[in-house]
Amino acid sequence: MNMVVPLIGLEPGERGVVVNIAGGSGLRSRLYAMGIAPGVIIRVLEKHQFGPVVVEAGTTRLAVGRGMAGKVLVRKV
Repeated sequence: MNMVVPLIGLEPGERGVVVNIAGGSGLRSRLYAMGIAPGVIIRVLEKHQFGPVVVEAGTTRLAVGRGMAGKVLVRKV
């Protein structure tokens, strides 16, 4: 099953391919600059009840705010 979910919906250890960013051009530009763009495989490293989601995109580790992570749509792999 290839479900599309927000990045915030993945649990630590799960991976997903970015399919869309549901936000304005400013948000998209910021995420693209961080290496998060459609087609990129992201793995969630850490996710807690509060605070950012720590992800790995390629060889880069990033902390993405929960609001931003909710707008990154990924297909689980």
